[in-house]
Amino acid sequence: MGGSCLAERLAHYVALTPQENDALDRLEDQERNFRRGAVIRREHDSARELFIVQKGWLHSSVLLGNGSRQIMRFHFPGDVVGLSSMAFGQSSDSIVAVTDAVLCPFDKDKLAVVFQDHPRLAALIFTLSVAERVSLADRLASIGRTSARARVASLLCEIFARLRITGGAAMNEFQLPLTQEEIGDATGLTAVHVNRMMRGLVDDGIIGRSGNVVSVLDEKRLAEGASFIDRYARIDTSWLPKPR
Repeated sequence: MGGSCLAERLAHYVALTPQENDALDRLEDQERNFRRGAVIRREHDSARELFIVQKGWLHSSVLLGNGSRQIMRFHFPGDVVGLSSMAFGQSSDSIVAVTDAVLCPFDKDKLAVVFQDHPRLAALIFTLSVAERVSLADRLASIGRTSARARVASLLCEIFARLRITGGAAMNEFQLPLTQEEIGDATGLTAVHVNRMMRGLVDDGIIGRSGNVVSVLDEKRLAEGASFIDRYARIDTSWLPKPR
């Protein structure tokens, strides 16, 4: 394996010590392969395991009372999947592979060891988890209070900001393997509405599309139209404890 995907993500915020890198490597000592559409874990299933994404995209979703699905979060390489269920014995959401994916499963007990031995890693993972909660609150506010175009633009901004953490600041395009239905389930829109909003962003020269590749042509206009705040570029690490 080519090193820890989680370590690569965390190293964007702090310079990891060899000991911290080793601890994170041990969380990724197993791999499981999943095909697109595979259900990794269903809502209310037992939730002892967490997963680090090595390859591919996934989403976490919940089923609503009317039978519709709300996608709460998309997961990319370097993400820890299942943190939202750590407080419970059962999964709070369903985890589904958006593309073919490679995951590294590990038990909660292994994370407890990392937290005990490496308090800086524990504090950083906690901080990023809080940032994810704030980002989710931003999107829910967008769904409840903004236009269809702003919702789609906000989701694109969020995906772009997160992928750029490991892709580099110079990145200006990304693969978007999501169906219009999946984008709709994340933004509270129909697939027809999503198609119209995406086409409008292209027609206005804000994004470009070629197959599954989305180019961000005017990031400022895209963010302004969505009232988007990049929660991942403003992480305060000044308070983290010293590494052991």
